[in-house]
Amino acid sequence: MLTRALRHPRGLPSFSRALSSSSSQQPIKLVEVGPRDGLQNEKTPLDAQIKVELIERLVRSGLRDVEAGSFVSPKWVPQMATTPEVLTSPTLAQLRRDYPDLSLPVLVPNARGLSSLTTLLSQHPSDPPLTNEIAVFVAASEGFSRANLNTTVADSLASLPPIFDSAKKQGLRVRAYVSVVLGCPFDGRIEPEKVAGVAKELLEMGAYEVSLGDTIGVGVPAGWEKLLNECERKGVPVSKLAAHCHDTYGTAISNILHCVSLGIPTVDTSIASLGGCPYSPGATGNVSTEDVLYALYHSGIPSSFERLCAVGEWVSERLGRANGSSVGRAVRGEREREEKRKAKEAEKQKAKL
Repeated sequence: MLTRALRHPRGLPSFSRALSSSSSQQPIKLVEVGPRDGLQNEKTPLDAQIKVELIERLVRSGLRDVEAGSFVSPKWVPQMATTPEVLTSPTLAQLRRDYPDLSLPVLVPNARGLSSLTTLLSQHPSDPPLTNEIAVFVAASEGFSRANLNTTVADSLASLPPIFDSAKKQGLRVRAYVSVVLGCPFDGRIEPEKVAGVAKELLEMGAYEVSLGDTIGVGVPAGWEKLLNECERKGVPVSKLAAHCHDTYGTAISNILHCVSLGIPTVDTSIASLGGCPYSPGATGNVSTEDVLYALYHSGIPSSFERLCAVGEWVSERLGRANGSSVGRAVRGEREREEKRKAKEAEKQKAKL
């Protein structure tokens, strides 16, 4: 049975590893999924240069683990068609040199996707390489697997070992996603035993971490605790898991805080709450990076936090959508009030002259 332990901030230089347990001093890692998982579900497509600028702004705001794109068929996900152009941009090359600890993972849904990445890496050799990490994904339910991957969960898992083997030979580490871990739009509630079994198989294949996704945002803290306890019971260490929450029912932050207290070391977030789920109408986007940081930095946030919030404003404007981050909107409101106060004060001073 997992026990709760509060975690407190430690003044590290980057948001990606900005928080740590007071007992273990192990940092909480944030994985920014906005440029990939977020944008692929947005209606407005962005050109490659805007995506590159988004990644640059995120990295220079303090994030060090930023999903850069996906090698998926442009027929099904046209928003990701520019991933090769993004990865090979001079701007990202400079970022990789400026930040040696930077990771720019890409999603590789199948062997064809990995082949495309392999070709790109061979055509553009660099030091550091274009990327050092890929992500794969499976679903925890049969209904979601058929709708999203057109295959069963078992067959989906069976297709992955060659991808793991090839990635290992190329020096690419592998992160795995499991979708609909707490509820499915087709199959309803998902049994924790099913999720734990899938996660265990992925770790045994060689995944360094498995991200558990509450894809339709129906989870509550008690459900997450039951799931994590089942994972531990099946030999899946919580230290190898990440929490990927959506905020459909407004429980994402409470779920994340609970998961962190139970030992989850990694949280997936999306700037301005970009994203959604095409197979779950009404489901809102990923939990926002800004909201998670504000909740975790309970004893104060660094001055560079406003810079990150500005990135959320910027990308929301480019997409022509409202900023999905509650904290981002609040920070903007505070800034506008302060600007009005200063303008009013300046008018008073001018009147005295």
